[in-house]
Amino acid sequence: MNVLLFGATGMIGQGVLRECHRDPGIARVLAVGRSPSGQRHEKLRDLVVPDLTKLSEHSDELAGFDACFFSLGVTAMGLTEAQYSRVTYDLTLAVAKALVQINPRLTFIYVSGQGTDSTERGRSMWARVKGRTENALLALSPTTYMFRPGMIIPLDGIRSRTGWYNAIYAIATPVYPVLKRFFPGYVTDTERLGRAMISVARNGASKRLFETSDINETGRA
Repeated sequence: MNVLLFGATGMIGQGVLRECHRDPGIARVLAVGRSPSGQRHEKLRDLVVPDLTKLSEHSDELAGFDACFFSLGVTAMGLTEAQYSRVTYDLTLAVAKALVQINPRLTFIYVSGQGTDSTERGRSMWARVKGRTENALLALSPTTYMFRPGMIIPLDGIRSRTGWYNAIYAIATPVYPVLKRFFPGYVTDTERLGRAMISVARNGASKRLFETSDINETGRA
């Protein structure tokens, strides 16, 4: 299986990339972004694209892939709905549409978030925008899947690029076994999330929305 990865420098992307490296069924990974992934592996190659809305200009390099793992995103804190939508909705849909045109049988897995509002009418701005993004992706292709993790514990030395997130993880990681046992519907980790995404990309699934408990079940070792 050949995989496209967006967001390789982020915490989720790092975790997914690590699981791709570990999985013998994945032949190659192309990390696409505005900057290099900063990682080296025999399976991995970087494709630096300054403007991700113009992926069609790189169609030759993006052809021949089976799955895309999309974990790009920004926090809604301090942004207006229009600003947040430009990254969360406009960019995501531009990328997905271009990739599906280049690879018609592509499986596209979008990392959303727990609490996403599928009705698009709730009071939470980020949840509405995420819901609108999910709905558009689900309508785009029958092989698009939405992953809605809650709290994600980074393993294997992975760190978030957001400093105060790392402070939270430093507190939560030692008690992760307890959280995992008593709150399986609210907490997962980078390994399980990565394995679950790979499993769905490889085998498909009967459902297209994966909540945290579904992620934990699908990503069990």
